[in-house]
Amino acid sequence: MKKLPFVAYIEQDEDGMFIGTIPAVPACHAEGRTQKEMIDNLHEVLTLCLRNINIAEIEKTKLIGVQNLEVKYA
Repeated sequence: MKKLPFVAYIEQDEDGMFIGTIPAVPACHAEGRTQKEMIDNLHEVLTLCLRNINIAEIEKTKLIGVQNLEVKYA
């Protein structure tokens, strides 16, 4: 069985929930009360998403870095 690498973005909302998204796979996102729960959920969702798409069509991405930005607004 092949292993495919994916970049996952992980955020935490104002309620403390963890949200994970895999941008290379459309509609592939999950949440959880803890980061581990979210990762477990995201892994399950990714497995289901990959059953329904052509893997050759997945955009190959490479994580370069992450930067938090702040913007002043009125």
